[in-house]
Amino acid sequence: MATVLVIGASRGIGLELVRQYREAGERVIATARDDAGLASLHELGAQALRVDVADPASVSGLSWQLDGEKLEVALYVAGVMDRAGATTPPTQQAFDHVMHTNVLGLMQVMPQVLPMVEEAGGVFAALSSRMSQIASVPASNAWLYRVSKAALNMAVASARFDYPRARLVALDPGWVQTDMGGAAAPLALADSVAGLRRVLTGLRPEDSGGGFHHDGQPFATW
Repeated sequence: MATVLVIGASRGIGLELVRQYREAGERVIATARDDAGLASLHELGAQALRVDVADPASVSGLSWQLDGEKLEVALYVAGVMDRAGATTPPTQQAFDHVMHTNVLGLMQVMPQVLPMVEEAGGVFAALSSRMSQIASVPASNAWLYRVSKAALNMAVASARFDYPRARLVALDPGWVQTDMGGAAAPLALADSVAGLRRVLTGLRPEDSGGGFHHDGQPFATW
């Protein structure tokens, strides 16, 4: 039985990851920032931890909550969207909200969690997006979100050098039917998450630092 950590698991992809890993018989530790999210995790049989990734003080306590753990799988799923295009300058509030959740939270989590992943020879994945790709960017919509996910890709690619016994990747779940993706999205939540889990199972050491779509195809993280 593997131990799986899901950071940002109160709804959507994070909650479905918890559900599927629990159904597969794995031990799951998962985080949420409020009572409702924690209750949902408890109902699925996960060990629930209160963490708000947008609050550095909250994130700083993660390592002691996980003291002594070895993590075969760790996932950073927390993320928020801002849909404004490049004709709208982001407010400081919007910039801080998106970048703290999508990037700063990740970069504070990684040094705490990755030694535990290394101990298990495991995998660490951060949820990215095809919208992060610079070379093939098709539009300016959600430009703050795009910037944050491009930065997330760099954090993953850089960190792999300090944690060589772990496999670190960025994952694109696709356009999924969640609160963020909307009902018109073509990909069912359960199918996306099942694909992500298959990707994680098949990762090789040489894949570390790269990016993968939910169907297993690699994507350029630049």
